[in-house]
Amino acid sequence: MSRENTSYKISKEIVTFAPFPTFVLNTQGIVTVSNDLCTKYFGYSDNEFAKDYLNNSLLSSLHDESWNRILLGKEQLRFEQVQLVTSDDTFMMATLITTPCELENEYSILVTCLLDEMMTRADDTSQELIDLKNGLHSTFMVVNLDAEGFITHGNQAFLKTSHWTPKRIIGKTFWQLFPETAENAVIVETIWQTINSGEIWEGEVEKITKEGLSYWVHLTAIPTYSHIEQNYRYILIEKDITNEKKLTLQLEKIAYIDTETGLMNVHRLENIVTDMIEEGRHFLFVYLSIDKFYTLRELHSNQLDHNLIVEFTKRMKIYFQDSLMARINENDFVVITPLGEWFIQGFLTYLKQNPIYIENMAVPISISGGITHSPQDQSNFAQLMKASLATIANVREAGGDSILSLSSETHKALNRRSVIEKRLLLALDQKNLKVLYQPQVDLQTGDIIAVEALVRWEDEEVGVVSPDELIPIAEESGLINNIGSFVIEEACKQAAKWKNEGLNLKVSINLSVREFRDKNMAKSILNTLEKTGCPANLIQIEITEKFALEAEAETSIINQMRKLENAGIVFVLDDFGTGYASFRYMQLLPISILKIDQAFIGSLLQSEKTQRLINGMVQFGKSMNLIVLAEGVETIEQRNLLEQYGCDAIQGFLISKPITELEVRNLLATV
Repeated sequence: MSRENTSYKISKEIVTFAPFPTFVLNTQGIVTVSNDLCTKYFGYSDNEFAKDYLNNSLLSSLHDESWNRILLGKEQLRFEQVQLVTSDDTFMMATLITTPCELENEYSILVTCLLDEMMTRADDTSQELIDLKNGLHSTFMVVNLDAEGFITHGNQAFLKTSHWTPKRIIGKTFWQLFPETAENAVIVETIWQTINSGEIWEGEVEKITKEGLSYWVHLTAIPTYSHIEQNYRYILIEKDITNEKKLTLQLEKIAYIDTETGLMNVHRLENIVTDMIEEGRHFLFVYLSIDKFYTLRELHSNQLDHNLIVEFTKRMKIYFQDSLMARINENDFVVITPLGEWFIQGFLTYLKQNPIYIENMAVPISISGGITHSPQDQSNFAQLMKASLATIANVREAGGDSILSLSSETHKALNRRSVIEKRLLLALDQKNLKVLYQPQVDLQTGDIIAVEALVRWEDEEVGVVSPDELIPIAEESGLINNIGSFVIEEACKQAAKWKNEGLNLKVSINLSVREFRDKNMAKSILNTLEKTGCPANLIQIEITEKFALEAEAETSIINQMRKLENAGIVFVLDDFGTGYASFRYMQLLPISILKIDQAFIGSLLQSEKTQRLINGMVQFGKSMNLIVLAEGVETIEQRNLLEQYGCDAIQGFLISKPITELEVRNLLATV
């Protein structure tokens, strides 16, 4: 024996009586001994085995590198999922174990073939489960979730349809698989609550690919309980029905009919309304929405969804029998009528006099409605829809169960909003926005340590547009990212300029969760820092509690925040106390500064309860090793109390209103 590490001596009997197909190779790769199981499973006779190198027959699927490693035989090797080629050119899956040995004083390699079919026969029940799993994975899209809804695995069919890669999908959440609409949010939450309670959910649902494109699946969501972890895990089994759904939607669109109610659908309604407006006809656009529809559905039987809509439609057809009617979505309807407002509002009384019964029980249904006059109030279909939704929002804010006309105030607000949207595009293009800076003072030193960058816009047509008015419009119109990019660049330029002048002044920027859903947001900010020459430690990013709550469930946002934190950027939790304070996102998100909202500071001197609350907020921030900043400070008494509580810094009119960068310099000279 010339090979080192080879001391395992065998006899021919070991090969002959082995329980698996087993053979011995010489140093040239030719079989010298084999057992009967080799002939039984592989079909090769002893003569066939012995006359040719094995890498030309049984092991011809092995790579040359693997074959050479076997022949070198320096150590025992294990090869998983090897395709063995039988004498009739079919494949058998096996695990190979090769062991250097000595047979009749000759160096050899013992090869044991653990055939998959032999291993699985030992346990028929296990094999049934394996076959079931393989069948599901080859037929359906399959996604596995952990107890918190994070994705732990997606099979190849799912990855192909969703365009995710195995590496990128891990850590995404169940909620990120669906479009971000109010309707979908309700459906997704229902699915989660169902499986979270240990029950199976099944139905059709819309999903989105990695790029945000829609596709439809028939989903079966199954909870599985782990006794080891004492927690649920979840399996999503999905069948792609996008083509069928598209065909259905196309047919419905062509027919312009809502199949459930027989009413026209929104496409047909838009065409009719547009024609009526072009013809100069006067009419009332009546938008009716069933209040708390999803709550009603959960409280009652599964039949409620269909029966309620059918029965409601019957009553609507009877009451508005000479009017045009359309179904907008699941629980919203529109009536086009010349009838008077008093008659339209009487529909609520009619519903009470003719209640809807489900399983012999009257359903407590209420309606929020909006009446818009055309063309007096609004002059196109999109404006009529917006006006109606604005009116309904006012109705629901007042308690619901009422049908009201578009108020003059709402009318003016909608018209102003429409003009602002148009002028904002022009302002962004011509860079008519400007940034002001509100100083923040360290209570221990009295120094101005930072400023908050605040966007301001004064338009020659619409006048001054406050941030409270501008930001919601920008978010709805999708222009918030453009504004954010503008403010980031201006703030970075200014911070770098102050730095070069010897002023180590930090600048805070307000950003929204919508902006951070752009996967390139962190990269864009870092590029801006590099382009402007601004050190990262001079920039602070302010996020709201709503932002934090949503970011908590989205790994991609957290990762982007971590990337910016690692670069030196500090995160501030703005408006603290006004939203959904959560110890969880305090742990998950890289928050360094806690900013107490001005709503609390404004009543600081008026109530001992508020004083105790703010003191508690300060102590809470301290316990979390956070810097505590109070905004909206207007009086010296407020400042003294905050200083007494241990607050670190303040911001507000006591120091300064938002001012230009030149005024910041003048203020610094007087401090």
